[in-house]
Amino acid sequence: MSKLVVLVEDEVNIAEAIRFLLSQEGWRVETLANGSGAVEVIRKASPDLVMLDVMLPGKSGFEILDELRGDPETGALPVLMLTARGQSRDRAMAEKAGVSRFMTKPFSNAEMLDAVRDLIAS
Repeated sequence: MSKLVVLVEDEVNIAEAIRFLLSQEGWRVETLANGSGAVEVIRKASPDLVMLDVMLPGKSGFEILDELRGDPETGALPVLMLTARGQSRDRAMAEKAGVSRFMTKPFSNAEMLDAVRDLIAS
């Protein structure tokens, strides 16, 4: 059975590029463009990995991460956070909230694939 990623990203071009790259690697990718219902979708889907944008309509990536970490069922789920703002404050907030890995956009395809592979292997 292929691995499942839930990708929460409101920029359509980025979401489609990530979906394409991961599907080429044999992953199934469920994409969401809004943070509002993301936690419920993640709980139902039981993905192997969650990829979260920081700035989302409805609910921020930080709020989603906080909810996931506070739930025993999703607390240990690998979460890769993506942001266009590579400010150290965002990175510190993500690390404090329990993010597994943090990447600044733009990132290379190889960098993103390496991060996904590392998170699934650990």
